[in-house]
Amino acid sequence: MYAVFKNGGKQYKVQEGDIVLLDKMSLEPKSKIQLQEVLAIVDGEKSKLGTPFISGALIEAEVINEGRAKKVITFKKRRRKDSKVKRGFRRDFTRVRIVKIVG
Repeated sequence: MYAVFKNGGKQYKVQEGDIVLLDKMSLEPKSKIQLQEVLAIVDGEKSKLGTPFISGALIEAEVINEGRAKKVITFKKRRRKDSKVKRGFRRDFTRVRIVKIVG
């Protein structure tokens, strides 16, 4: 059984027990959250699809910790123009464990 949900403009495919990095939510570790923007639930051959969300479906998750990802370097160079731009970016995240899929 797996589910597809939306969080922070991105879609995630998860099963019970999975660990997912979501956008930062400023929550305490070991707190419970409910993700209600469930797009699809597939259980074997049965599947439920939302338009756009499934009413009454939710995903229960437990916050593990918060942190920052490794730095991603963006480098742009245009040849023959002496134009270079180098920037770094670190994503803030909340690491959660999927406890239960209710649908």
